[in-house]
Amino acid sequence: MAISYYAEEVSFPAIKKRETSEWIRRVAEKHGKKCGDIAYIFCSDEKILAVNREYLQHDYYTDIITFDYTQGNRISGDIFISIDTVSSNAEEYHTSLDEEIHRIIIHGILHLCGINDKGEGEREVMTAHENDALKMRFPSL
Repeated sequence: MAISYYAEEVSFPAIKKRETSEWIRRVAEKHGKKCGDIAYIFCSDEKILAVNREYLQHDYYTDIITFDYTQGNRISGDIFISIDTVSSNAEEYHTSLDEEIHRIIIHGILHLCGINDKGEGEREVMTAHENDALKMRFPSL
């Protein structure tokens, strides 16, 4: 069972893989889950648009797409993250790129843990969980 990181069509983001993986495991445990095989694919806007069109029949850019292969309490999945959109979001929300990358990394894990963000009131719940997780990773936030 491993957490792995890849970059397609973009430079690899400045994250500390070992520390990030440990943080992901702690967040999953907090939600009663264990980590299985999780792959992060950092990519361009064009790549995530192609994935969105091919697999979800959505014709728009997004910051993250999570493919959930979770079985029972062991979370697994492929998580595509558009570095282009994450960079734009960091500017729009006046946060650092590092914080925004970690927010979106954990956003995918929270989806695998069963937290949704599309229904009424769910976005606020997701944001609260993201903020709690970020405080675990960066206590000074």
